[in-house]
Amino acid sequence: MASAPTTVTITGGGGQIGYALMFRIAAGDMLGPDRPVRLRLLEIPQGMKAAEGAALELQDCAFPQLVDVDVTDDPLTAFSGARIAMLVGARPRSAGMERADLLAANAGIFGPQGRAIGAVADDDVRVVVVGNPANTNALIAAASAAPHVPAERFTALTRLDHNRAVGRLAEALQVPAGDIEDVTIWGNHSASQFPDVAHAYVREGVMERMPVLEALAERLGGTEQARAWLDDTFIPRVARRGAEIIEVRGSSSVASAANAAIDHVRDEQLGTPGRTWTSAAVVSRGEYGVPEGLVSSFPVRSRGVRSEGEGYEIVEGLDLDDRARRLLAASVDELVAERDAVRALGVLG
Repeated sequence: MASAPTTVTITGGGGQIGYALMFRIAAGDMLGPDRPVRLRLLEIPQGMKAAEGAALELQDCAFPQLVDVDVTDDPLTAFSGARIAMLVGARPRSAGMERADLLAANAGIFGPQGRAIGAVADDDVRVVVVGNPANTNALIAAASAAPHVPAERFTALTRLDHNRAVGRLAEALQVPAGDIEDVTIWGNHSASQFPDVAHAYVREGVMERMPVLEALAERLGGTEQARAWLDDTFIPRVARRGAEIIEVRGSSSVASAANAAIDHVRDEQLGTPGRTWTSAAVVSRGEYGVPEGLVSSFPVRSRGVRSEGEGYEIVEGLDLDDRARRLLAASVDELVAERDAVRALGVLG
């Protein structure tokens, strides 16, 4: 007997990232080829035509696992029965806009969406926020959904940063990206993030692994050169990769952001077997000195979502040296400032 379809809601369904997401989800890339899905696309009135056109294309693809597609500008309709919510649509920062104004504008988007999720979504809904500033938008949505949906069900996307870090290491070491393991993104999805390779390895054959720092030292002529490359080239380039893409391409990341969102949901839902951890922004309970309640990126693993309470869990017990703690603290300070700015708006209570 076929399983019941999983309702997946995508906000900003008429936008570029939403467009890049929906066809891969319908093809089974996110939840597997045997899991039927029902897509709900939420848009603002001005974006409805684009979303409706995408829905027509989805129908024309005749994906076997796609049960149906609904397009709406009503959050209560969009999130009704949603098991997975991908909050993509957000207010972008425009020229001259202060960060406080950006946070206020997004509070007007993610607050109502959080309330709708709390009111009508599936009892075991999982939410990933893609729209920036993603960490704090997730905090807003979670606070607005409470107490009906636990805050732990809300996550933010730092998998794009994780994938970018893996890609840069693979390029530097001239190995396939799949040979890089246990990179961590700490903190905020912003230029303050800390891409950490202290516990990362590169595979050498089937059974052997070498610490990434050692592999970089071999390739770059010594440990001092490797550390300099990490601080002066690797960390800044990963953190500012989005800006680099805008400069080169003329628009922001689309396919890579959609791919990372699919990776994030797939690994939470289906589990992370074969890998020690990946990176995601999740609610802190004080791990690694991050203040409780902040949505911060950590090393995470998942055994899959089979029942209530499962999903991403933080990998604890990793040693952080003084440098790592300093870089993490700087990113956390930014998250605290964003939280306090949103709290001043009365959004967090």
